[in-house]
Amino acid sequence: MEVAGDDDDYYYHENISFNFSYDDYPALCEKADIRSFAAIFLPVVYAVCLVVGVAGNALVVTVYAYHKRLKTMMDAFLTHLAVADLLLLFTLPFWAADAARGWELGELVCKTVSTCYTVNFTCCMLLLACISLDRHLAFARAQERDQGSWLQRMFHRRHCWKVCVVVWATALMLGLPDLILSEVRWGSNRNMCMAVYPSSMARGVKATLETVEVLLGFLLPLIVMVICYWNVARVLKSLPVESRGRKWKALRVLLIVVGVFVITQLPYNVVKVYRMMDSVYALVSHCGTSKVLDTAAQVTESLALTHCCLNPILYAFVGTSFRQHMTKLAKRFGERRRRRRRENPAEEEGMEMSFNSHSASQATDTFSI
Repeated sequence: MEVAGDDDDYYYHENISFNFSYDDYPALCEKADIRSFAAIFLPVVYAVCLVVGVAGNALVVTVYAYHKRLKTMMDAFLTHLAVADLLLLFTLPFWAADAARGWELGELVCKTVSTCYTVNFTCCMLLLACISLDRHLAFARAQERDQGSWLQRMFHRRHCWKVCVVVWATALMLGLPDLILSEVRWGSNRNMCMAVYPSSMARGVKATLETVEVLLGFLLPLIVMVICYWNVARVLKSLPVESRGRKWKALRVLLIVVGVFVITQLPYNVVKVYRMMDSVYALVSHCGTSKVLDTAAQVTESLALTHCCLNPILYAFVGTSFRQHMTKLAKRFGERRRRRRRENPAEEEGMEMSFNSHSASQATDTFSI
């Protein structure tokens, strides 16, 4: 993770002319105000994300872990997504402490936390693409279309673990540079955990890696979402008039899913691309512009992290399969409570809450369209 504003203060040229004077020497761009803003803003945002995100994702993991066996690929994707969200959220206290006081935990923890952040952030985005593709294929199966396609064969429950392994392996590969290059360096009167690239290939390698991260962590999931949900929306619009209510409800779900992804991820990736281009072509030559860019990076990256909190709501809680699992889990706890009361008749009887059981999860139930 690169915390904008924690970079070394740098020198820049206000004006370059052939008539040199003392005013033409580089001036120091002091970023103490940017670091002060980060020391307050980032810990507060990270604390909110941690509390809300851990509560929602932990519930998802608990529900699916209690049922032990994941019946559909969607169940598996949601479980892996919740685990990746949790691992990503657990790195936030370290970055909050880094923003407030600098890095004080040593190089080993620096490498571990940096790698975990990159791996799980990328994994979350790739899993969102898998969920979109799975929903599209499930809808196609329900319409009895493309039954023999290679995607239909690959996105089958017996191949689920292979797809998840590919996703995690891809994310791990993108996390290797952080594992290898992350170091603790002294700068701006504090220790900083940052990736240090060899001087001979710093610009090219860093730009290449960030380009790959943008492609796999934003453009690929976005393209898959748009294509898959557009195809689903076209079929929904052609349904009979009598099913119009359910049709528009499903379309609203699709629009919300894509809209939230674009709103939370697009600003962060735009700033990331601009910073990457600046590292190669030196686009920023004024201190004020650099400060604005650093502040934008802090705000947009925090916005991107809020997606970890929204994932359980967007994908798990709106799905009938997950609600069925939660209902069964609550019913089992209720039955255990009644058994304990029967075993202890002297205990005061309270009002019992019953839950209606539902049928077993079908292949197209969770995050249903």
